[in-house]
Amino acid sequence: MTLPLLPGNTFNRNLGKEKFHKSHHFDFPNDVPVMVGEEKPGIGGEPLLGQKLKPKFSVFPKGQGSDAPSWVVFDKQVLCFKAYFQESVQERREEQYRIRKCKIYFYLEDDTMQVIEPEVKNSGINQGTIIHRHRIPLPPPNDDQFYTVDHFNLCQEIVFYSKTFMIVDCDQFTKNFLWKMGVKLNPPGCIPEDPYTSKREKMEKNMQPLRPYEKIDTLKQFLDHDTHVLRFYCYWDDRETQYGDFREFILHYYLADDTIEIREVLPPNSGRDAVGIFLVRGKLPKNIPDRLYHPGEITDRTLLNTFGPVGPGSRYILDSLKTGHVQQEFYKDCDLMIGTVINVWGRKMVLCDCDEFTKEYYRNKYGVEDFTPVKYKSEPTTKVEREIPPYNGFGSEEDSYNSTLSLEPKPPRRNIIKFMEKDRQGLESNVLRFSARLIMNNEIDNERKFILSYFLTDDTISIFELPKINSGITGGKFLERGRIKKPGQELYKSELSDYFTQQDLFVGANLCFYGNHFCLVDADEYTFCYMEKNADEYQKANICTILTKLKTTSNVHSLEIKRMLAAHDHNRTGIINYDEFRNIIISIGEGHLTEHEVITMGRYYSIREERETDICLILHLVQEVLRKKGFEDFLKISEAFKYEDPQRTGFLPARETRNVLKGFQLPIPNDILEEMISKFQSADGQVAYRNLVLGLNWRENPVPPVDAKVPIKLYTRNSEFPIKQVKSINYMALIEDLFGKQE
Repeated sequence: MTLPLLPGNTFNRNLGKEKFHKSHHFDFPNDVPVMVGEEKPGIGGEPLLGQKLKPKFSVFPKGQGSDAPSWVVFDKQVLCFKAYFQESVQERREEQYRIRKCKIYFYLEDDTMQVIEPEVKNSGINQGTIIHRHRIPLPPPNDDQFYTVDHFNLCQEIVFYSKTFMIVDCDQFTKNFLWKMGVKLNPPGCIPEDPYTSKREKMEKNMQPLRPYEKIDTLKQFLDHDTHVLRFYCYWDDRETQYGDFREFILHYYLADDTIEIREVLPPNSGRDAVGIFLVRGKLPKNIPDRLYHPGEITDRTLLNTFGPVGPGSRYILDSLKTGHVQQEFYKDCDLMIGTVINVWGRKMVLCDCDEFTKEYYRNKYGVEDFTPVKYKSEPTTKVEREIPPYNGFGSEEDSYNSTLSLEPKPPRRNIIKFMEKDRQGLESNVLRFSARLIMNNEIDNERKFILSYFLTDDTISIFELPKINSGITGGKFLERGRIKKPGQELYKSELSDYFTQQDLFVGANLCFYGNHFCLVDADEYTFCYMEKNADEYQKANICTILTKLKTTSNVHSLEIKRMLAAHDHNRTGIINYDEFRNIIISIGEGHLTEHEVITMGRYYSIREERETDICLILHLVQEVLRKKGFEDFLKISEAFKYEDPQRTGFLPARETRNVLKGFQLPIPNDILEEMISKFQSADGQVAYRNLVLGLNWRENPVPPVDAKVPIKLYTRNSEFPIKQVKSINYMALIEDLFGKQE
């Protein structure tokens, strides 16, 4: 019994509602009223009277799961079904219908589908994507709805746009997914045979040739073992026959095609022709045939003429019974082992040894571990040493020595690598210059000063005497540049003489050059820096070696050394004068330290004052180098600076200025270049490049020479060395390095 529709007898359906929006049902396209919201709900999202809302997505079984949207949960998850459809063929005698195979992809993230037909070779049909990915509607009268995952099962027909597809199978992922949804899958079906496709396959099968009747696949062996060669050392002893000899060979077995090549090892003065190949590469039979076969008798296949006459128009077939086939057995890699005797066309060769690759190959493939070589060579006789005749005095010793090494005399080879590394490069002279004096009983000769130059590029020495006013001795070249032999050697001997090397030159060394005794008393700054930089080659300039030598040879305790040094430090500052330091170190060393080692210690522990370099001195030095090199591209340098400065401010950063100058390859060392740029650099890091170019221009703005107060001047090879800059020594650092930190 229902209540009458009277006030107070009905319920208010709007109680508890929060949404009262209206859907957009009508529109006016082109000023025509059209209803566009047939599928839209009424007020508040409730369906209208008699309206049936359509589901937007697949209806999955209820259960506990993620609240994430479907496009996140089912991202990259696709169901794949195997299907086919039948297509009728009109007006063709060979076929009345075709069976076309395809795959149906169902994308779970948005219920879209895609149908793809795999391409078949020479089908003549446009294949590939039949239906592009989108949501496919159901067939009429339900075309207002779309396919969901519930519409799919095996052995079931499905219609896409009036084309019927039969689903026969699916992949394993699809089966698991449908099983989890509770769908009972039908047993998989099979795709019927296409008559035309079967006919084409039969035709292609008949078109295949019947030869070769025996397939021999050698491509895999070639690809796996190309360039792989087994090497055996063997010999053939033929001394039993007349004029026979003992001959050595090298056997090469090519794994790519099982062929063998044998090369003969010809000893020196064997008297045989220099034909290296003893057996041309090919397959080597184990047994010698009793006769020589005619050309064409041994072939891979045999042809029989059973159809028609011989000549044009004749037909042949292959002999499957291999009538007249010659059975031959060839050597394989399994037949070659150390100690095996092989038959090389009637010659018995013994395999004696093999290389490391061959041993590794047999070890991995056949498990062979014993590779003991077969000894066949007699004990080597005593080698007669070559007797070099003594030097006869004509030419140089090296030239005379090379003339004895070959029938055609060759000049001695120059060390090109050393020449390229130690040749002069810019201001890097690679010349060690020492100051020397004569050791004579005559007082006048003892006062003579010399400059000894050692050229690292070819180990030559030259001596220049400094002129002295009113001395009665003309200065100039004292000794021509050349290599100097050490004294006390025999003149006419077979061995090469010993020459003075760079390790023999150091401050304090006594040298004898052609009867003149010299004592090296000083060296220039470049020499000291070069020797200290290459301390591994010059032990006299190695501070670690010097400290170890001083520590091992001295018998004085650390406190005694500290007391002796501190006695000359009146202000207790830890610093003493260099002359006092030198006298103390020489007394402690007990004559085991040379003057060069003392100078190295003084330079290492010295306290040098940093002096500012004069800008005129730097510009004069740079202009002299540019003038000698003939560099005059100052206009191009100015244009390059203006190109980098588009605002024409006249200033550039130091980095860009350096790059522009290096781009012109100026023959200036990096330290001098950096010092010159810093002189034209302002407080904010900008360089006035206009003034810099004017300072470089030696032709229009020459800078007069000035007196150098710092050791930046480039000294000529004939000038006297400057006064040492080492004046103060930090002896506390020396004691700490010798005996550790003192309390």
